[in-house]
Amino acid sequence: MNSKVEETPSLLRQRDQFVPRGLVTAHPLVIDRAQGAEMWDVDGARYLDFVGGIGVLNIGHNHPKVVAAVQAQLQKVSHACFQVVAYKPYLDLVKRLCELVGGEQAYKAALFTSGAEAVENAVKIARAHTNRPAIISFRGGFHGRTLLGTTLTGMSQPYKQNFGPLAPEVFHTPYPNAYRGFSSEMALQALDELLATQVAPDRVAAIIIEPVQGDGGFLSAPPEFLQALRALTERHGIVLILDEIQTGFGRTGKWFGFQHAGIQPDLVTVAKSLAGGLPISGVVGRAHIMDAPLPGGLGGTYGGNALACAAALAVIDAYEQEQLLERGKALGERLRQGLLRLQARHPRIGDVRGTGFMLAIELIKDDETRSPDAELTQQLIDQARVGGLLVIKCGVYRNVLRFLAPLVTEESQIDEALAILEAALLRVLD
Repeated sequence: MNSKVEETPSLLRQRDQFVPRGLVTAHPLVIDRAQGAEMWDVDGARYLDFVGGIGVLNIGHNHPKVVAAVQAQLQKVSHACFQVVAYKPYLDLVKRLCELVGGEQAYKAALFTSGAEAVENAVKIARAHTNRPAIISFRGGFHGRTLLGTTLTGMSQPYKQNFGPLAPEVFHTPYPNAYRGFSSEMALQALDELLATQVAPDRVAAIIIEPVQGDGGFLSAPPEFLQALRALTERHGIVLILDEIQTGFGRTGKWFGFQHAGIQPDLVTVAKSLAGGLPISGVVGRAHIMDAPLPGGLGGTYGGNALACAAALAVIDAYEQEQLLERGKALGERLRQGLLRLQARHPRIGDVRGTGFMLAIELIKDDETRSPDAELTQQLIDQARVGGLLVIKCGVYRNVLRFLAPLVTEESQIDEALAILEAALLRVLD
């Protein structure tokens, strides 16, 4: 760590004075610059970034193709609002997204600003298409911090707090969790029971699901579960929404997480790593469903901002030209093997899980029931930062450490991160 007159303490005091306590920052750092999988704070200390803006920077910080695309677009149009006039980057991006999600099928896409906004609009579209009110989501799922997003989210704290009354006609059902012995069959039985006792299928507009739960603990939905869900929704005329906001754009080893199950969803929400750090989101779906809202029913002032569209097009180009999907698979396997070696030496790592380069470890207490250990998880996060590695937690009980390193991370940086993590483990378990 560099030794000089530090700016961080005064800036953190400024943060405390002017930023409300409800807005939490995971690490007491103030970042000055970043590149690839690394960041440097205002005092010059270097950190490996295995958070990536919470899954936003699959392409890495300041990818040269993204920087060049934004600079070029800035010389043309920075903002026009698509509800006023169309512009080429928007039109090109929705075409690319429809091709990525729908292949040769008839798909359409609308662009927005945040992931929560995409989720809200997906629900609006599903309700307009079906003329039904109810939405089913999953316990442990995360779908945003707006009122509807918070309602759809399957965790009580810290998201719901005293923010109610929450949105009506939202029902939650269990998500499979192999580590805790909750199988796909059990989850499907619970869903059937919900449809029999709480809301009839002909009143359900949509079921929304993350193919790998993000904030809920990096639990992967088994392919057979997603396939059964697809069959059930088709049988009852229910719109199937895949929330790919964190899982999309190579995080799981494919463009989208649903592709591991070989299913085709009706609507897909995208955001986070779509534009390499610029705020943009979208809903991509079957054309006849996307056309359900009447003219004027969709929109947003900043939705599909021209700079963000240009960045997103550059991201997609980079993925294709630099074989980042394959690179992500290789990096994910390297990280997984390293985490499994750590687990073999440290039994307080109860589970190593995830898909592709979307991996996590669940930390447990030394007892027969494998109780979640949130305190150990936070200690490990803090000690990893001391060693120069940034990670964050997730899971309903906040005892899961998640890894969201960019797909441009070097193999040597994976090894460095594993060494830092083990040293941190030894310090907190000593």
